[in-house]
Amino acid sequence: MKLEKMRELSESELNTELVKMKKELFNLRFQHVTGQLENPIKMRDVKKDIARVKTVIREREIGRAQA
Repeated sequence: MKLEKMRELSESELNTELVKMKKELFNLRFQHVTGQLENPIKMRDVKKDIARVKTVIREREIGRAQA
């Protein structure tokens, strides 16, 4: 997911997306351990998306604190 699209989402949508991505990462890790993962680069991409969502959430927290 692109950063611009993430910034358009509401707080609850971001949290929902974060939970969904964490579940996906768990499933990818499970597949990796069992040898079923075809594309290990997908794990890296999901981790980066999780970091992006957390960054947007933190930006909004800081913005509210300054306001």
